[in-house]
Amino acid sequence: MNKRLRTILQYLFFFGLGFFFVWLSVKDIGRAEKSQIRFALRNARYLLFIPVFFILLFSHYVRAIRWKLLIDSLGYKPAKANVFFAVMIGYLVNQAVIRLGEVLKCTVLARYEKVPADKLVGTIILERLVDAITLISIFAITIILNPGLYHQFVDRVINNPGEAESKKVSGNIILFIMIGLIVLAIALWMIFKKRTFKDLFAAIKKIGKRVWEGVSAVRHLKRRKLFIFYSLLLWSLYLVAGYIGFFALQETNGYGVKEAFTVLSAGSIGMTITPGGIGGYAYFLEKTMMIYGLTKGVASAFGWLLWLSNTAVIVFGGLVSFAALPWYNKKKLQQSAL
Repeated sequence: MNKRLRTILQYLFFFGLGFFFVWLSVKDIGRAEKSQIRFALRNARYLLFIPVFFILLFSHYVRAIRWKLLIDSLGYKPAKANVFFAVMIGYLVNQAVIRLGEVLKCTVLARYEKVPADKLVGTIILERLVDAITLISIFAITIILNPGLYHQFVDRVINNPGEAESKKVSGNIILFIMIGLIVLAIALWMIFKKRTFKDLFAAIKKIGKRVWEGVSAVRHLKRRKLFIFYSLLLWSLYLVAGYIGFFALQETNGYGVKEAFTVLSAGSIGMTITPGGIGGYAYFLEKTMMIYGLTKGVASAFGWLLWLSNTAVIVFGGLVSFAALPWYNKKKLQQSAL
């Protein structure tokens, strides 16, 4: 299979996955659930989405200046505005094609700031590594604050309401299946690639070395404390945006930090597995919020409202950045053309 066909199939798969989650989210909505959704939306405090909008927009700016710290460490000094525009354009493209935005924002910034694109890709890998470590920490905090959340979530997603306990699939079984699939994938890799256990350990060691190199790169940054501060601020802003979102609906305004961590964890998974989080974000939020007592209709409305808030920021910021980037750099481009 050639590379282009494989790439197209990957894009189709992720889009299909997104629409599959959309279908899962709406397929069981009956008359009662529609009534709940209408009531929730009719009485929502939409003005609260204004601070959420600006908090999320500011979080993207924080991500941009954090990225700029990594670029500065390479000896380049791009303008903050250009870095921010590139980040927003990357987010916008990711709404359509998952992960393509990461490549495009490097290409865009390389064009306007004359930074080698391959070096920018290295900074993106480091950023994603730091985000992955942070997200794992957030998952851990969420589980500590919400004991039994994993098993409750599996029960909501896998099992039918009212099903007999003896017929339900437990979270432990799902965990064992996931481990089994990983072991199977490794075994198939070893068989088809004709690898030995020595090769497997070498591959694991290589991955571990890359992770350590990434962490070490942060340790050796001249302004590493500022980088860590921006990382904590970035995820704190995501958390605060979800927390404020609770006050938009009457049914959710009693929730607090514990539930906000759950929203951040579930929403992050949804954003990761489908382009722009379409379908996945709302579906995972719906299932997790039902654990806290929300009806399906209200939980669905809440999930889609938060997804629309995130998407509105990205679409607005991305389109403005597309228009502003050449205008902001007009003088620079004219000088380089002379």
